[in-house]
Amino acid sequence: MIGSLRGSVLERDLTGSVLIEVAGVGYVVNVTQRALAELEPSSQAFLYVHHHIREDAQALFGFLTRDERMTFQSLIAAHGVGPTLALAILATHPPTALVDIVASGDVGSLTLVPGVGKKTAERLLIELKERLHVPVLEGVGPSGSGGSSAMADVREALAGLGYGDAEIRDTLRELQSTDDAASLLRDALKLLGARRAG
Repeated sequence: MIGSLRGSVLERDLTGSVLIEVAGVGYVVNVTQRALAELEPSSQAFLYVHHHIREDAQALFGFLTRDERMTFQSLIAAHGVGPTLALAILATHPPTALVDIVASGDVGSLTLVPGVGKKTAERLLIELKERLHVPVLEGVGPSGSGGSSAMADVREALAGLGYGDAEIRDTLRELQSTDDAASLLRDALKLLGARRAG
């Protein structure tokens, strides 16, 4: 079982794979587009590897960080998620962003991944809560989820104003959870305005 590779990048295929030579042996490794951009031909590379074995084929999937590999392994353990879809999810959302998306139940962000529709996204959010280390969001507890409901209202309002998903997610992460949606929206707009001005 191959767990990592260190060697020279011989070739890069823009469809999503690289050929890495290690001690005279060339390994074809599938990677995300983000990793592909960093793996230039003739450069030295180190990748954490998931060695995927099926009855009819073997494939290597490479990652720049251990977190990415662990997240990939959690994704392919979910029902209906194969390696190709798992790579697409990671290419769209890095591990920390994916944890935030799952923690906040952000269906919209998951549907940004090619091949993930609303129903698939909803099912994935449920499955991934168990598989990823998802923190419990402040304001969500057995007594109710008023804070998260207000957050959802603010997310929807900001999306309606034309802000991007990543921008909205980063902003909401900085806000104190409360059930006052108007106050949250005011604070979010201040933060967004300061960022765009700065």
